[in-house]
Amino acid sequence: MKAIKVGGGLDKLELVDIADPGQPGPGEIRVKLQASSLNYHDYGVVSRGMDAHMGRVPMSDGAGVVEAVGAGVTEFEVGDHVVSTFFPNWIDGRAWAGDFSTTPGDGIDGFACEYAVRSANAFTLAPAGWSHAEAATLTTAGLTAWRALVVDAKIKAGDSVLVLGTGGVSIFALLLAKAMGATVIATSSSDEKLAKLEELGADETLNYKTTPEWGVPVRKLTGGRGADIIVEVGGAGTVPQSIMAVAQGGHIALIGVLTGPAGPVPTAFLMARQATLKGLIVGSRVMQQEMVRALEATGVRPVIDKSFPLEQIADAFRHEESGAHFGKIVLEW
Repeated sequence: MKAIKVGGGLDKLELVDIADPGQPGPGEIRVKLQASSLNYHDYGVVSRGMDAHMGRVPMSDGAGVVEAVGAGVTEFEVGDHVVSTFFPNWIDGRAWAGDFSTTPGDGIDGFACEYAVRSANAFTLAPAGWSHAEAATLTTAGLTAWRALVVDAKIKAGDSVLVLGTGGVSIFALLLAKAMGATVIATSSSDEKLAKLEELGADETLNYKTTPEWGVPVRKLTGGRGADIIVEVGGAGTVPQSIMAVAQGGHIALIGVLTGPAGPVPTAFLMARQATLKGLIVGSRVMQQEMVRALEATGVRPVIDKSFPLEQIADAFRHEESGAHFGKIVLEW
């Protein structure tokens, strides 16, 4: 079967022929993969050239059709449309997965290939009626937004939510928050993208390029109260502004480090706000199943920026690298 292998840099991603994984054993399913979606985590794997990733099949997200089920598998049937899980061994309960040793496309081979035979826990059902490309956006970006808002922050109607930027997680968070009756403030460095955010339902928008100190303006937009929930994707460079923007007793979901891995935190302000600053990495399999049911009930669908064929994976990552995308970039084959 055809697959992509990591070689250390975008120019060294290689389309190769590798052995078909064969038929599933007990507790396993065989999936004909048909789509994946790009995340900055995947970009790190394919671009850094770390020895641990050489020869790895990349991509954490995978969606396709069940072709065969092994003995003892009752959750899936041949023909089911499925989507992969980020932490196949984290089924439910308290977070315990602190690294990526079991994550497809990082610690183990991922889904940039035609077929996969994995434990049934490595997949859940996809939302009914979704394309494979749409379903492939859920493994990382969709579930991260869901956990940040619903599982950890316990969002409720009437809450104010701040989302930063126009990447996959932030767009999902905007759509989910609006579906749940929240008011959403969204930021971008592009006025054109801000207009698109308003079309998706953002109640207020801020250009963080022209307003780099946006914490106080967010408070003004919420009548001085601050944002109840902030989906923080920037990390060190934006956390101080998020702390200024958050409401008393509010929740900041730290899910990204786009501005760097470390930096100063105004701890006195965080304490005075009596707010929660909580880090998270995606979520459990049960969370994903709950999210799928919610998506089917609300009708929320992902925003797909652009689709590339598998063999153009390097071009897809260059598009992500440029920062020009709005929503998710996908691969289809």
